Amino acid sequence: MDFTLQEQKYVLSSFENLISSCPRCHDDEKIKLLRKAFEFAHKAHYPTRRKSGEPYILHPIYVAQICCTELNLGTTSMVAALLHDVVEDTEVTVEEIKNEFGEEISIMVDGLTKISGAISVTNSMQSENFKKILITMSQDIRVMLIKLADRLHNIRTLDSMPRHKQLRIASETFYIFAPIAHRIGLYTIKTELEDNAFRIKQPKECAEIERKLKNTDAQRTMFINKFSLPIAAHLTEKKYDFDISGRPKSLYGIYQKMIKKGIPFEEIYDLFAIRIIFTPKEDEGSEKEQCFKIYSIVTDIYTPRPDRLRDWVTTPKENGYESLHSTVMGPNGQWVEVQIRTRRMDEIAEFGHAAHFKYKGNQSNEGGLDNLYDIMREAIVTADPDTDEFMDNIKSILTTSKITIFTPKGDMHSFPQGATALDFAYAIHEDIGNRAISAKVNHRNMPLSYELKNGDQIEIITSQKQKPSFDWLNIVQTAKARYSLRKAINQEVDKKANVGQKKLNNLLTELNLTVTPRIIEKVKLHYDIEQDKEDRFVFAYLSEQELNLDILRKILRQSSPEKKILFWTIKSKENTTKEADKPTTNNIKYNYTLADCCRPIPGDPVMGFKMHQNIIEIHHVSCPEAVRLSSQQGNKIVEVDWFSREQKAFLSDLRISGVDRIGLVSDITTVLSKELDVNIRSINIYTHDGIFDGSFELYVRSIEDLNDIMSKLRKIQGVDNVLRPM
Repeated sequence: MDFTLQEQKYVLSSFENLISSCPRCHDDEKIKLLRKAFEFAHKAHYPTRRKSGEPYILHPIYVAQICCTELNLGTTSMVAALLHDVVEDTEVTVEEIKNEFGEEISIMVDGLTKISGAISVTNSMQSENFKKILITMSQDIRVMLIKLADRLHNIRTLDSMPRHKQLRIASETFYIFAPIAHRIGLYTIKTELEDNAFRIKQPKECAEIERKLKNTDAQRTMFINKFSLPIAAHLTEKKYDFDISGRPKSLYGIYQKMIKKGIPFEEIYDLFAIRIIFTPKEDEGSEKEQCFKIYSIVTDIYTPRPDRLRDWVTTPKENGYESLHSTVMGPNGQWVEVQIRTRRMDEIAEFGHAAHFKYKGNQSNEGGLDNLYDIMREAIVTADPDTDEFMDNIKSILTTSKITIFTPKGDMHSFPQGATALDFAYAIHEDIGNRAISAKVNHRNMPLSYELKNGDQIEIITSQKQKPSFDWLNIVQTAKARYSLRKAINQEVDKKANVGQKKLNNLLTELNLTVTPRIIEKVKLHYDIEQDKEDRFVFAYLSEQELNLDILRKILRQSSPEKKILFWTIKSKENTTKEADKPTTNNIKYNYTLADCCRPIPGDPVMGFKMHQNIIEIHHVSCPEAVRLSSQQGNKIVEVDWFSREQKAFLSDLRISGVDRIGLVSDITTVLSKELDVNIRSINIYTHDGIFDGSFELYVRSIEDLNDIMSKLRKIQGVDNVLRPM
């Protein structure tokens, strides 16, 4: 359908707003190029509309607007943003883009097209094409920034999409795009992506947090003013040009803290942080020195918490983030986080690496991103893209915090938190890792399993006699170490397998026999080797065993194992729901199973995944496994909801922790069994150093029941945290 006159005017005015808001668009040539790109895209997309009914061309205009005003990108990126969907959605080719706009823009548009393809295809293609995303991203970071702008506008305007597509896009946002935004320093973008995805996946929880934030806004503002007043007075006296404000935590950040700590909204004390942004004085030392001068002013007024000083001024994060963070005791005995940074640092915090970029030809990226890409390329090489490990490696790289480690010579290396001494050994060289026997950390002998800590100085001790072990796979955390270790183990297994196979063949030849699957099956049975183990592992095992004709005859005489299903038992349908208890799938009848990883119960926001035929697996929408499945197998999402419920019990988990005392367990079980009449399936309580930690399996009827149970348990003396693990 053609656009109305009013729609045509709105499209033109939207483009003119883009031009007028662009700080770099004072050059006539740049404006001319942008107009050319707009007209080219408008013609290519005409008369296509979005699901909302608005002209499609408005979407690339808004994406270009985000690139300009929120990502601080230049004209070339804005042109690519205007053109980002023409190759994917119209008959226009990359070659035509190249002829009209040059090679640089055509390469960017081609990269954006590949990313869109990778995100929208089925699971079997997602991991393989995600490689292309990373490669394209490493060649020109602007491509990824434009894609983030595209995703940001899409998630702002999802209302007209079907629910199952909203869930898929929200899960992709959580799993891929928000971590990428975080890793390249776009904290504002990351926060909005997460909050919008949270609003889509869990609208009730999000609305409740928004309501409570609004209700406590006046009280919070009063506290911020009271806290900031003496700091502002001292900074004014010192003649600093500064701004001081209270920064609220994100909606999703608050929700995550509630879940992680098992506490209600009312018990979260750090709903905001105080941010001090200043212009450095020319004659008072470096930015770092002035940050610490202001830190000194703050801590002269408020007592700092010694273990909560975070200095990202001396050692910036990989994404370029610089700031000095401290937690101090406020006037009401409340801990408050204070962030101190210069205006330059604040720009980097807002725009991430985009604040650094001065694109001239093919200028390389900043060092921090180069390091990030090196790690990603490592993950690309070291994991099979057809396995979940590939996406999990990338997810880990994007989300895991980093620590800095030093060699004896003072060389600095960055590792993910949780990395071990063995990871460090493999990072230095494969041979060092394969021959490692121990580590010397800060001049003290440590095992290879030692978990590295920020600032450690480490040296690896090796031996020529050392060989890699399967057990090491439980120690290493990085993709490179896992890859190198598996390669070394496989080489050793193959070497031993040749010896073992020759030994078995020689003995079988004396009996006029050859190796068959039935004989291998009997060998596995005799040596208690799992039946699904590859033959080469069997041969490798035989290389180290005593094997002669008498032993072989004994092996061959034994009966073959009966055909049976290993590791499975048939369960009675004691908790099978009746029709009224089942989640609905738009009135289509499915057999379904409730996922063990999150154990959803009636009232939970849920989503389903078609596993095979008409079997649907039901997950809580915030379950990490559901987020992973949604981002990798979006085509299998099934929209589900609960029917009206009968009085029936569902299994749920709770974690309880606090200060141990005599009678505490009795009080907990009394509340559960006598006051609330809850059927308890299992209880596990651990105590240490006056602290207790307990896990409970309970039967409940609904989320309302579970919330009531958690509320009652929190009132018991000594109980600090009650949470539902997810």
